[in-house]
Amino acid sequence: MYSTFYIAKNECMTCTNKTLKGLGTLHGVFGAEVDSINGKIEVSHTDEVTPSEIETKLGELGFEIITQTNENEYDAPSIWGCVL
Repeated sequence: MYSTFYIAKNECMTCTNKTLKGLGTLHGVFGAEVDSINGKIEVSHTDEVTPSEIETKLGELGFEIITQTNENEYDAPSIWGCVL
């Protein structure tokens, strides 16, 4: 199954690698894709882990989860967030 989480944080490649490694520690997660441009993370997982457990892990990794997916309600992350 796939779960998509919308995030409000600027990302860089180092942050993305940290996120993927952190999600990989959850039993039942077997893949993830971080879309820094659109501000979302798509996680591939089994039913051994719930979306709320994944959301909790993302919070521990420093992400603010956006509950509304309307792009007008939050600032989209910039790919230049860590460069500036």
